[in-house]
Amino acid sequence: MTEAEDRKPSSDEARYDPEITSEFAVPAGIAVPEGGGEPETTSEFAVPDGLAARQPVSAEPEGSAFSTPSTYSAEDAPPAFTPASGFPAVSLVKDAPWQDRMRTMLRMPVAERPAPEPVQKAEEGGPAVPRVLDLTLRIGELLLAGGEGAEDVEAAMFAVCRSYGLDRCEPNVTFTLLAISYQPSLVDDPVTASRTVRRRGTDYTRLAAVFRLVDDLTDPEAHVSLEEAYRRLAEIRRNRHPYPGWALTAASGLLAGAASVLVGGDLLVFVAAAVGAMLGDRLAWLCAGRGLPEFYQFMVAAMPPAAIGVAFALAHIDVAASAVVTGGLFALLPGRALVAGVQDGLTGFYITASARLLEVMYFFVGIVIGVLTVLYFGLKLGGRLNPDVALNTSQRPLLQIAASMVLSLTFAVLLQQERSTVLAVTLNGGVAWSVYGAMHYAGEISPVASTAVAAGLVGLFGQLLSRFRFASALPYTTAAIGPLLPGSATYFGLLSMAQNEVDKGLVSLAKAASLAMAIAIGVNLGSEISRLTLRVGSAGKRRAAKRTRGF
Repeated sequence: MTEAEDRKPSSDEARYDPEITSEFAVPAGIAVPEGGGEPETTSEFAVPDGLAARQPVSAEPEGSAFSTPSTYSAEDAPPAFTPASGFPAVSLVKDAPWQDRMRTMLRMPVAERPAPEPVQKAEEGGPAVPRVLDLTLRIGELLLAGGEGAEDVEAAMFAVCRSYGLDRCEPNVTFTLLAISYQPSLVDDPVTASRTVRRRGTDYTRLAAVFRLVDDLTDPEAHVSLEEAYRRLAEIRRNRHPYPGWALTAASGLLAGAASVLVGGDLLVFVAAAVGAMLGDRLAWLCAGRGLPEFYQFMVAAMPPAAIGVAFALAHIDVAASAVVTGGLFALLPGRALVAGVQDGLTGFYITASARLLEVMYFFVGIVIGVLTVLYFGLKLGGRLNPDVALNTSQRPLLQIAASMVLSLTFAVLLQQERSTVLAVTLNGGVAWSVYGAMHYAGEISPVASTAVAAGLVGLFGQLLSRFRFASALPYTTAAIGPLLPGSATYFGLLSMAQNEVDKGLVSLAKAASLAMAIAIGVNLGSEISRLTLRVGSAGKRRAAKRTRGF
């Protein structure tokens, strides 16, 4: 043994030697565990001594506030978790109209939408995504420019994308902008395209043709290729209007004449209102040809009927001059834009609804300025109109029903509807006025409630007719609400304001606004009721709308 080894202390000496000051030395009086070294269990997840291991999830907890609920166990978690608000069940029927199927899927979260069936229209290597998105935007542009509601435009765009296999797409529609985004997968970059709607024109024949195109695209047996879809869309754009310009002018005059009969006019009033409306229509066309905005077109078109009414008052001719002005206003009231605006608001498209209602307000202000200008100068010249002579409207029910049907027919012509739909919408307008007259005049029910019920029937019958023909409901509802438009209330309010009776005028204008809202809400409610209750060609009861988040 060497000298260094002789100087090395033994373990027992090192344990009790006070000269050794290492902090790792075991102090005297403390027993060293058997086996020495560190304990084998050093994990922070180990159960400390004195604590029992975790009981199975099925066992009831002791009642401690700090014990973990069994619902949140990672080991025994349920396969799915439903939020407190819940997700109502969705029922998709394959033979339902594409409008209902696409609308239902749009109101579902993206992760819950069913995947599309194998696509037969796709070209080799998959669908051409930019071209599909371009076709979708062009179809949506025609629908939105034609006056279709924002929800139906989104449903049509979604249907076109899914028909070509693009299931992860999100359309977005506002008043003047269309956009759509498609993401192939969670790791791929999305593709987004947009299009601006700059011109609007009422042509329900073109609208019906676009609906037929979308219906063929969604049909799994049609197999419409992209080239064929583009060709048909180009033909739809090139199609001429079904009625010439002179027919539209004559329809405007007949509409005003029929409206004047509804508010108590006779044959002379019918002719005067028709002449005034036709003059206003030609002046509006002249302004449109010079590029003036629609605000000034409405203002100019409202002047000739008001001027003829004032001329009758100045000549002291014993006719219902107020009925002449009222009839002329019926041809100008923006009922189509009003119904579309309220419908967008009720379906959750508040930005589009606000823009549409603002457009209606501007048109209405243009009409007000045109009529008030003529009435003001007429009063200065000594022509004072008496609104009471136009209130004798409850003594000619058969004549008024006939006038309401003529009004709906001419309104359909002005909307450029297909000739095959004119008869149905004419009958629908006659039914609407019959219900209104029976409730208001015979039953003495308030005009707002009577208007709402009649408009609800218009929406219900329009939805039934559109489902029977798998087309848009607008051609069957918009013209049929013509007899219900608040033309007389609007005119009486303007006349009272022109005669410096502001309070009376505001009350009458408020009544006109209430009637307009009743029309729009009634039409939308009738359509929703038909969708909820109709079993043939319907998707059954729909889930709660996306806008309500299930509440």
